[in-house]
Amino acid sequence: MVTDAVTCRWHYSVGVAQALQPYGIDVHFAVIGPRIRDSQRGELAALGNVTLTNVADAEEWTPWDGAAYRGGEWLLALEERLAPDAVHLNHPSLAALPWSRPTLLTVHGDALSRARACGETLADTQRSLEELLAGLRAADQVIAPSQAALHDLCAHYRPGTVRGGESAWEPFRAEPRVIPHTRCRYRFAHRPKREFVLAAGRLSDAGKNLAALDDAARDLPWPVFIAGSVGAGQEAEFIAADCLGPLTPHDLANWMGLAAIFVLPSRYEASGLTALEAALCGCALVLADLPNLREAWCDAALFVDPTRPVEIGNALQKLVRNPELRARLGHLARKRALRHSPEQMAERLLECYGEVLTRRGSTTPAR
Repeated sequence: MVTDAVTCRWHYSVGVAQALQPYGIDVHFAVIGPRIRDSQRGELAALGNVTLTNVADAEEWTPWDGAAYRGGEWLLALEERLAPDAVHLNHPSLAALPWSRPTLLTVHGDALSRARACGETLADTQRSLEELLAGLRAADQVIAPSQAALHDLCAHYRPGTVRGGESAWEPFRAEPRVIPHTRCRYRFAHRPKREFVLAAGRLSDAGKNLAALDDAARDLPWPVFIAGSVGAGQEAEFIAADCLGPLTPHDLANWMGLAAIFVLPSRYEASGLTALEAALCGCALVLADLPNLREAWCDAALFVDPTRPVEIGNALQKLVRNPELRARLGHLARKRALRHSPEQMAERLLECYGEVLTRRGSTTPAR
């Protein structure tokens, strides 16, 4: 499993390893970029089926620029040494490396969709687009976290052609699969709620749109807390909201357990993992009206236009003034979150692993 320690890919990768543990599947984490923190090492140690290699230093890679990563030779040497059954990737730029084992690529974001949502120009994202297309072409199996994400991938990167009566999945080598992300329910406790609003995300990331939440919080009678880090060399100033800084997964789960309301005001959201975690904690959700979030939460959240802080504020005011509605939405969100279990994720992943190994003529991993 090739992942990194500073984006949602980390939480997804930990979730995959955790889901596979009961099936006797061992996972080796090849972590690119910054060194993992002690708290993250503790997460892996608690699993028991994960070993670890950090393959690059921080200056060789950043979350938004996979092409800057120059450690491909390290990853290929690691693959040769470990001889895994399959290589599960989380960065499109790395899928095009000349791997000898079957490869699966989980796509956590779509550069074109993000560019459109955040007002970026195509020139700003051209290299990311090229990396994504190269990864889609190279991977033996592509996995998307939602039907909405898969729709965008097909709409933006697959020509709508038909050959011999069957869909031509160009540039995909096989029909992409949808496997929703999941989190272990036991790590996110439903506790008595306190009167505050919580949000989480990289503070300086335009896609997370946390400045709009800060605007919306100015007339709110409850305090608003935002958990997250600021990127190197970047700044993020908030007036109404209180910044908690980066939190460990354990501490963030504790804050979610206490928060009455969780808000995700993103202009673009690839995975929505924080909404899933907050839902497991029974928070009432206020979410940006994005297709993938609508797909996941449907009638279990209030949806707002992320470009209109006043709309975000009105939704928060509505929940602050209506404890019955808060409780009902929190119950519905937790109920929906529990539908996607680690067991379901493991079953679908093992099916994908078996298919790519069969296509490559390898042995299917034991179940």
